[in-house]
Amino acid sequence: MITNKLANVDNQQQRGITGLETAIILIAFVVVASVFSFTVLSTGVFASERSKETVYAGLEEAKSSLEPRGSVIAFKGRAGTTTDDDTIYKIQFVLGNAIAGEPVDLTPPYTADATNTDPDISSGAEYKTVISYQDKNQYLSDVPWTIKLLGQSSNDYLLEQGEKAEITVWLLQRLNGVSDPTANDGVTKYSAADANGSSGILTAGTLLDENDQFTLEVKPESGSTLAIQRTTPARLDAIMDLK
Repeated sequence: MITNKLANVDNQQQRGITGLETAIILIAFVVVASVFSFTVLSTGVFASERSKETVYAGLEEAKSSLEPRGSVIAFKGRAGTTTDDDTIYKIQFVLGNAIAGEPVDLTPPYTADATNTDPDISSGAEYKTVISYQDKNQYLSDVPWTIKLLGQSSNDYLLEQGEKAEITVWLLQRLNGVSDPTANDGVTKYSAADANGSSGILTAGTLLDENDQFTLEVKPESGSTLAIQRTTPARLDAIMDLK
C-alpha cells in the first residue's frame, strides 16, 4: 500500500514538471513569434516608406522636366571664304515646363549683345543647366548657350509655370564687327575651351553640313534630360526651321 502511494506521488511530481516545461516552451514560441511578427511588420513599414519616397522622388523629377515649345531654328554662317565653308553656327529653341511644377534654374553661362564677338562669357555665373552637342564626328559635353525670356516672366532665370525661354546654342562664334554671319569669315571655330570649360566646335572639329544629324541634350540640375535631335536640310538657307 505504501509502495503504491509513493508511486502515485512520484507520478504526480513527474506530471507537474512536464506541465511546467510545456508552459516554458509555449511562452518561448509566443515570444519568438512576437519578435518575428514585429520584424516582419517593421520591414513592411520600412519598405512601404521607401516605396513612398521613391514615388515622391519620381514626381519631383517629373515636375522639374523641360519640354520644347515650337520649332527648332538654325542659322547659317560662313566659316571661311567659299560656299563650302557654309554651316550652321547657332541653333535656337524655346523651352517651357513639361508640367506645372518646380522652377528650373536656367541661369545662362553666356550673353550675346550683337556688338562684339558673341557669345560673351558671364564672369562668375553659377549655371546649373548644361547643354551638350553630338554629331557623327564629335561630342561636346558643355557648349555655350544664351537665354532670352519671352512674354510674361518674373524677370529672373527660374523658368516657372507659364514662362517660356528662348535658348540659343552657339556652335561657332560670331566675330566682332561682322553684321552678316553669312559673309566671308562671318563666323569662326573656337580655338579652345574657355574659363567655364565650355566650347563650341573647336579648330580641329568638323562643321555641320547638309543632311547631317545632330543631337542637343539639355541637362537641368534636377529632372530628366531633354534630347533634341534634328537633321540639317539638303540646302542651307540663312534661317532654317528644322522640323
